[in-house]
Amino acid sequence: RAGIVKSISSAMSSMLILLMIGALTGTWLLSGVVPAMIYYGLQILNPNIFLFAACIVCIIVSMATGSSWTTAATVGIALIGIGKAMGIQEGMIAGAVLSGAYFGDKMSPLSDTTNLAPAMAGTDLFTHIKYMVYTTVPSITITLAIFLIIGLRFDGQLETAQTDLILSAIIEKFEISIWLFLVPITVIFLIVKKVNALPALLAGALMGGVFALFFQPKMVAEIGGGTDMRAMYTGIMKALYGSLSIVTSNDIVTELLHSKGMSGMLGTIWLILSAMVFGGVMEKAGFLKKIAETVLTLVSSVGSLVASTVGTCVFFNITASDQYLAIVIPGRMYADTYKKKGLAPENLSRTLEDSGTVTSVLVPWNTCGAYHANVLGVATLTYLPFCFFNIISPFMSILFAYANIKLRKLTSLDRPL
Repeated sequence: RAGIVKSISSAMSSMLILLMIGALTGTWLLSGVVPAMIYYGLQILNPNIFLFAACIVCIIVSMATGSSWTTAATVGIALIGIGKAMGIQEGMIAGAVLSGAYFGDKMSPLSDTTNLAPAMAGTDLFTHIKYMVYTTVPSITITLAIFLIIGLRFDGQLETAQTDLILSAIIEKFEISIWLFLVPITVIFLIVKKVNALPALLAGALMGGVFALFFQPKMVAEIGGGTDMRAMYTGIMKALYGSLSIVTSNDIVTELLHSKGMSGMLGTIWLILSAMVFGGVMEKAGFLKKIAETVLTLVSSVGSLVASTVGTCVFFNITASDQYLAIVIPGRMYADTYKKKGLAPENLSRTLEDSGTVTSVLVPWNTCGAYHANVLGVATLTYLPFCFFNIISPFMSILFAYANIKLRKLTSLDRPL
């Protein structure tokens, strides 16, 4: 029982954040924040460079916030809407969003995993980030090149008539204003200022509700069933906790403008609870430790050591269903082995992030995979083939190890006796 309780407790903040994301998406839809992002995005972005641009935007936001979760829940949602309006496959859009989001999640000093990995390996934060540059920059460069090549398949511009119909459908339902961008900018600012994600997202959800009253009073009245204060309050609360669907004159726009609020996150929360119960039992019973010890017997060369570390991180993402366990357990397992092989701890911390952090989103029942699938509205196995950065990163780490590229060695004074 203790193992189950401990495992669930470690994921409690993630589940609360999921509820806040559900509330935030509801009020951002009702207030016109998401429609405004789609409206301006359609006029600025070109289908040829959309996937490339989406990845770059998510890199910038995730570097600033240190969070792939916040990135997906803010600009990620808007980019999904813009891309779908352009006729781009949703799996490709989500792949571009998550590739950029996880680059920043790895490289930002504000990221929790970027701080956790060096702590487990025994190195400092900025040495860790410096050594990640060697494998991470080639991985994201290849990823961006792939998205540019894919973009060449698309028409250079949306048909003007189709664009006009989409823009008209948005305008006839919403009061679109550049001031609506104050809401997502505030959330990103709070995260950059190291405000905890939960209160920052709560602030974003509440701001969305306030902006809905000012910018979309007719919409709020329609949802609440009246124009008095009680009805307006009801309309905001429905957006926070319940299902919300805005019907427009354009089927494409109608399909984009829907939210399930907090209630839409409950399925994912049940999945996370089940996964953490399983992971807690596996860890407490000693199954995970035994499997890890068996893997260590197969290690001989430096290349096989790094490959084993990568495989172990992926294995724990699949079995323990949590990226933190996929970093912590292999970090503890392999720390002494890396030292005995004469390798500096930053080699281990880099490998933990190249595999443990980025592959978590590729597993449907992992907390990260379940979260992003729900927030973006795209099934994990649908976006998986297009998460090029997340797929390339572990192989890049193995390639560098076997080719003996940028593997810092310990000095004689650093080696264990």
